[in-house]
Amino acid sequence: MQRRRTGLTAVALAMGMTATLAGCGSSGGSSEVTLKLVAADYGDSSANSSQKYWDKLVKEYEADHPGVKVEVSVYSWTDVDRKVKEMVAAGDAPDMAQIGAYADYAAKGQLYKVGDLLSIPVEANFVPQLTDASQTQYGMPFASSTRLLFYNKTLFSEAGLTPPQTWSELAADARVLKAKGVKFPYALPLGPEEAQAETMQWLLSGGGGYTDDVGAYAIDSAENIKTFTWLRDELVGKGLTGPVAPAKLNRADAFEAFARGEVGMLSGHPTLMQMATKKGVKFGMVPMPGIDGRTKATMGVADWMMAFKKNGHGKQVGDFLDFVYNDKNVLAFSHEYDLLPVTSSASDTMAGDQDDQDLAPFLDELPSAELYPVGKTSWAKISADIKKQIAKAVSPGGSPTGVLGSLQNEGIMADSAG
Repeated sequence: MQRRRTGLTAVALAMGMTATLAGCGSSGGSSEVTLKLVAADYGDSSANSSQKYWDKLVKEYEADHPGVKVEVSVYSWTDVDRKVKEMVAAGDAPDMAQIGAYADYAAKGQLYKVGDLLSIPVEANFVPQLTDASQTQYGMPFASSTRLLFYNKTLFSEAGLTPPQTWSELAADARVLKAKGVKFPYALPLGPEEAQAETMQWLLSGGGGYTDDVGAYAIDSAENIKTFTWLRDELVGKGLTGPVAPAKLNRADAFEAFARGEVGMLSGHPTLMQMATKKGVKFGMVPMPGIDGRTKATMGVADWMMAFKKNGHGKQVGDFLDFVYNDKNVLAFSHEYDLLPVTSSASDTMAGDQDDQDLAPFLDELPSAELYPVGKTSWAKISADIKKQIAKAVSPGGSPTGVLGSLQNEGIMADSAG
């Protein structure tokens, strides 16, 4: 599954979508402007820290823009949202932040509009599925992914199994894997790291979701209650999710267990391919099973770039972000971390490159993907609440109706509070 990384730069530059930056970097006088960016770390070690990606990109940018310096501080996903929040509260907002949500800052009037920053070709080049999900003019997608069901080919072959297409088949496969001594027949990470993602994937596979057709919270819908009742009774309750309680299993730990060959099945994003390949685990990927067949929608995730108005560096920020979003840089980041490009031209390049065919199944899922309701100012709070509470719904004696109902009420109150 290893992919050749060469030859992409020439292809990207030939696309003709690279932003024109000549003469844009100067501050307009002899003084120098320093832009501060806080970014999330997508690496899993110091060897592939996102700091290295940003350092290289910034070095190239500054070489052509002598009037602008860019300082990038990279933090783990555990810390980055909190760090930006603390900086803003202290009156020391960065010029840019690349984190998970932006709507609460936009609602307070703290962010530049995207149209006031980017050149028209760059703004128009974002993947529509991602910009449609944001429903605001203040967030720029930075990285994206979709989810597929990963399964261990060796374990499935030894057990005589085929990949499941329905929930009943998934449970049946999990029972066989358990009987064969597989540690985690299906890994269900509902720990605090990323429980909102696993939750959303299951809600979608059950025909529900976090919101209804008009964007209002529908967390306690009949479909969602049915989904978590099934998880509680048919997977967790029957010991098919392994020795670690879902409440204590984080996504990173589940991925590491899969890379050790201890997991039969789990919902995963493209980064898991690299982890499993490095450890020699043979795996397959199929769309996430639904109640009676393939789900109508899978979960998509986008992380966001935003720009704060406080320092008044809108022109310089816009110039820098035009550079960030040229195809060469978008593809370099996507390849480094096995993520999907956020621009249409880079996506087209990836789709047509034979060296990128391992990502093709994830690209295929993007047109039908649904993203978090990131345009809602309440989403950051509700996401945090989901991380804290959702695992209770599948615990022994847990009440899906009660837990989902509580989250729904919190969503309504948060929306009312504005």
